Amino acid sequence: MRTRRISAATSLAVLFSSVVLVGGAANPAAADSSKVLPAASVGDIVADGVHKRVFISDPTGGKVLVTDYNGAVVGTIASLPGVTGLELSADSGTLYAAVPGADAIVTIDTAGLKESARYATGEGTDPKHPALAGGKLWFGYGAAGEGNIGSLDLSGAEPVVTLDQDKDRTWFSAPTLASAPGAPGTLAAGIETQSPAELAVYDVASGTATRTAHASVDGGNMRDLALSPDGKQIVVASAAPYLHQAYNTADLSRGAAYPSTSYPNAIDIAPNGTVAAGSSAWYDPDVYVYKPGNTTKPVRTYEFPNTGNSSGADTLMDAGLAWAPDTSRLFAVTANSLGVRSLRVLTDAVKSASTVTVNAPAKSALNKKLTVTGRVKSDGAFPAGAKATVTRTDIESPKGKALPAVTLKSDGSFSFADTPTAGGQVTYKVSYAGDAAHSAASGSDKVAVPRTVTSLTVNHNKALYSYGTDVTFTAHLGKTYKNRTVELWVDPFGSDKPNKLVRTGKVDSKGNLSTKVDMTRDTTVTAVFKGDGRYTSKKVTSTAYAKVKVSTSISKQYKTAKIGKTSYRYFHKKTNPVFTTSMTYYKNRSHKLSLELYYQGKWYDAGSQYFKLGTSGKSIVTLNGTHDTGYRMRVRASYVNGTSGDTVNSTTHGAWQYFIFTK
Repeated sequence: MRTRRISAATSLAVLFSSVVLVGGAANPAAADSSKVLPAASVGDIVADGVHKRVFISDPTGGKVLVTDYNGAVVGTIASLPGVTGLELSADSGTLYAAVPGADAIVTIDTAGLKESARYATGEGTDPKHPALAGGKLWFGYGAAGEGNIGSLDLSGAEPVVTLDQDKDRTWFSAPTLASAPGAPGTLAAGIETQSPAELAVYDVASGTATRTAHASVDGGNMRDLALSPDGKQIVVASAAPYLHQAYNTADLSRGAAYPSTSYPNAIDIAPNGTVAAGSSAWYDPDVYVYKPGNTTKPVRTYEFPNTGNSSGADTLMDAGLAWAPDTSRLFAVTANSLGVRSLRVLTDAVKSASTVTVNAPAKSALNKKLTVTGRVKSDGAFPAGAKATVTRTDIESPKGKALPAVTLKSDGSFSFADTPTAGGQVTYKVSYAGDAAHSAASGSDKVAVPRTVTSLTVNHNKALYSYGTDVTFTAHLGKTYKNRTVELWVDPFGSDKPNKLVRTGKVDSKGNLSTKVDMTRDTTVTAVFKGDGRYTSKKVTSTAYAKVKVSTSISKQYKTAKIGKTSYRYFHKKTNPVFTTSMTYYKNRSHKLSLELYYQGKWYDAGSQYFKLGTSGKSIVTLNGTHDTGYRMRVRASYVNGTSGDTVNSTTHGAWQYFIFTK
């Protein structure tokens, strides 16, 4: 077991969406994840391997958060003012929480996720850091200038709290404690935020704390410490020096050192001896993982990304690391510059990070064999016979088609041949599932395989039709491979009539597919062929034009008679003719009314003017003024594309209507 504290921060968390972890020097495992914690601060973190839960204390919020192994919050234990250190019983049935705001040690039922007991430690003791050793629960306690070690014995009929266990009274404030199941009689202690760092080792097998070693060690501003599983070494995370230093518990002489980076602030050692060393570093890896017995090269590093709109990358919180007992996961608590805290779940932390590179030709012909090479790269040799799966994705297999697996050479390299049977973009993806020493990884590369261009046409392009004519538009598709389906879209001019898919179907034996359009407006018909494995997609359009309905009538004449073969309306010179125009209505549409005069065998322009149509599609215009007699005249109404107020129809001229004034 181990216990350590994360310094409480006071800024409230702003909830952001969960983000995916991005690995450090190499690609992360696909299952690595991150979820925002609804915490105002973080005091400690421990993992329960029996119930597959993670416990995180929130001193400012006065609560313990409980998450599952995926980081989702599944419970909260409240009413724990200032709760800081946490310690889990050997059977994972009880969680011990130091609650300085209540001067108590609180036990929590890990199955029911509720408080089960509360043990007073004495007024003003402010217990913070518990650790199980020698059959008792030990805890660091005391405010500034009053630090010491106490114990809680629950073995008898009544709980017994004993204070002042360190008779030398050298701790300025509550020391951080650490223990390990492999050394049940050993208790390690260290003081935080002090330079130089101060460490001590106690023999607690007898039930009392007997100091066996004490020293001021290199560096200072300790943030975390951990005891090795065999109890022979204490590993310290101090802001300086820039590494994680181990000390021998026998005499606190310097032992191994785990290279890391600036501002070490977290350490956790798994039951099998795997070390997770963390630092508060913006520009370097945040976590270094070392296999048991290897103190020279990390098996894995992690660099946490920026989350939300914060400045800089997220950083590891003090003492923010916890191993799942079986090392299947490493849990890390991070924070960004906005005070948002996240729980990151790292699933392959004990495996060397793997990457997969895939090299395929940039371009290849259809139905021609090509060769793909690549390499699965990671530290150490791959097991004999290790294989990687291969998937080919193309237009005919959009979800991917499995190809024969490839066998990796000892250095991870591979090669395979394939013949693309479909054109377009072909993607080859190679995936390695991982093994006991290497994480899973995948990579891909793309090949451009040209496809043939087929023919596609639509008839009636640029044709002009009378208003309301039913016109059959026919698309003709040329040769293709498998796909014989065409879409027909009809788009009448005008923003009020959207482009609409009117038919989708296979062309007939002649390659044709048709649709009928009522030509009330200029209309674009589009044919779409979406392509297939050997022929490219294609889209063609045909725009046909539609006239408007337009007619003009004249009224108030005193008679109608022919001059030659043309029928004229006769008006007395004091009568004003009325011209009534009917035209297909469209919003804000106007019609043009034109007058012409017949003189010496030729018609001459006598003026024109635009008049707005009513919503019924009618307009009534009276020709006022002094009317000269004996002159033949004519009038007609026109729709003029653009100048009549819209562009949805083609220019249309109505028939001339003839009239003459007499005395």
